[in-house]
Amino acid sequence: MEIFNHNSNFNFLGLRRFSIGLAILLMLGSVGLILGKGFNYGQDFTGGIVVGVAYDNPISTADVRTALEKAGLENTLVQAVGGTRELSVRLQGKDDTASTGLSGDEAAGKVAQDVVAALKAARPDVRMTSRSFVGPQVGEELRSDGIVAVIFVIVGIMGYLWIRFEKRFAIAALATEVHDVLVTLGIFALTQREFDLTVLASVLAVVGYSINDKVVVFDRVRELFRVSRNATPEEVLNRSINSTLSRTIITSLFTGITMAALYFIGGPVVHGFAITMLIGILVGTLSSIFVASPILLWLGVSKKDLMPVAKDEGELARRP
Repeated sequence: MEIFNHNSNFNFLGLRRFSIGLAILLMLGSVGLILGKGFNYGQDFTGGIVVGVAYDNPISTADVRTALEKAGLENTLVQAVGGTRELSVRLQGKDDTASTGLSGDEAAGKVAQDVVAALKAARPDVRMTSRSFVGPQVGEELRSDGIVAVIFVIVGIMGYLWIRFEKRFAIAALATEVHDVLVTLGIFALTQREFDLTVLASVLAVVGYSINDKVVVFDRVRELFRVSRNATPEEVLNRSINSTLSRTIITSLFTGITMAALYFIGGPVVHGFAITMLIGILVGTLSSIFVASPILLWLGVSKKDLMPVAKDEGELARRP
């Protein structure tokens, strides 16, 4: 199955100044958003208490929020979970253990009782289904560990490409991976969608998915450099992108359809994962086509960099 002819000849490298300039602007804008607005961290990172409740009859999140505000429980995050009867009530950044002397579980139990009492005052057909507590210190550790995980993944991928291909490919991959991660995170900072461990896991998945696209293009670059005699590096890179274009778009399209189905059918629990993957797939696909190869060209990749090292005559003479 092909969307574009295998021998198509779109001049992607002719747009390299525009594409690289746009990529740099997006990265700078993303850094500005991350430093300026920051992320809307979920309970995993901020700490707090989550209480799960269920009603016998349907109820809206607005009604639940109103009932909590009347009881003096403000700044709560109410989300429907699996329909209109089950909801989660999240009180972010609440840590009463230091002032009350209660343990984390005891504090969660006290807050859960207050939440259920407030809701019962408005609708008696409510019951608590779950409760959980994450301390701020644990949330901070999870945030730090997440940053370290992303760095280790990118560095590990760079090391693999350095060995598998050549250092210029590793540098190009590192630059595009940083671009993909920053732009994806920048969109989260812009939209202020909740950033939790599920989203962090999907960021790591985006890194792996994105590098897979680039390895396919890089492998074709190496192959065409070795079989081409008089083609310039720009021609080889353009031909490599064109020959893998259908594969890149088809793979991204079907993965995107899967993530869209997960978003619309999977429920609120997986919304963060699905939307992050959709953003990452789009950004990663575009960077594979418009950013990775121009960086390779700028780094001066050539045929001699990819040819096997010839054995000198002395070594050949010593062979039996």
